[in-house]
Amino acid sequence: MHRFKNVLLLHDGKSKRQLTAKRGIDLARRNQARLTVVDVIEDELWDSGEIYSSRSFRELKQLVIEERQKDLESAIEPARQLGLDVRAKLLFGKPFLEIIREVLQENHDLVMKTAQGVGGLKGMLFGSTATHLMRKCPCPVWVTKEEENERYNRIIAAVDPDFSEEQRNEINIKIMDIATSLAKLERSELLVVHAWSLYGETILRGGVGRIDQEEIDGLVRDAEAAHQARLNNLLQEYEMQDLNHRVHLVKGEAGRVIPELVEKKQADLVIMGTLSRSGVAGFLIGNTAEKILQKVDCAILAVKPDGFVTPVKPR
Repeated sequence: MHRFKNVLLLHDGKSKRQLTAKRGIDLARRNQARLTVVDVIEDELWDSGEIYSSRSFRELKQLVIEERQKDLESAIEPARQLGLDVRAKLLFGKPFLEIIREVLQENHDLVMKTAQGVGGLKGMLFGSTATHLMRKCPCPVWVTKEEENERYNRIIAAVDPDFSEEQRNEINIKIMDIATSLAKLERSELLVVHAWSLYGETILRGGVGRIDQEEIDGLVRDAEAAHQARLNNLLQEYEMQDLNHRVHLVKGEAGRVIPELVEKKQADLVIMGTLSRSGVAGFLIGNTAEKILQKVDCAILAVKPDGFVTPVKPR
């Protein structure tokens, strides 16, 4: 069972219900993990300009720092009362950069934050802190909705097994480790989803080439059987008899299929990989993951394979 041992929680003083903080504290308690709650002050506007160098603005800056620190200390008090290993830390700079640098420096194995903006994650702009973290943070990133159920009723594990690709196999194992663990902790229904398709089928169906429809149907059946075998090989490593779960092998493009299933099943959380096959720095989130993020309105837990190297430089 996957267990997070060093959790970083991005404090959100604006959120009304503070469910992300509750989840972080509960996760740390269950896993006997260390919890670090951080806030980030974007101080670049204070670093230049004649006005901002005046005494009045220096005093204002100090007042803001003191208030944010006080707010942080108040936020971690419930965790302290539970006897957890918890600390508060104020960071300065660009939020996603400072969070990733903190992950690198302190070896955090999970980052948690609340989604910002109207509609939770749905329609989230790719300049946001959450998406930068999903692109570049080396550890899993769990982005929750401001308004969501205190317990996840239904979790989707989006897998894409291909044992010829080591990195993709690692991601699938991580997804399943986390998904089975959380489903047990949350007493959730777990939906394991693998979307598949026969590459080039649309072109073949259009009459290009000399392959008749019966032969194409055979190729489709062979492809489905191969994907089913890959999925079975992945799942046989997990004991899920006592877990309320369903397995969905769905024909179609994952960027369309998974959001449709999220809406149909009213899923609360999607656990998925976000590594681009291109591996190009600055494009570290795959096209499929981007499509899913733009279309779903639920929490996301995004993972990358072991050994992923962030383009962000440490402090």
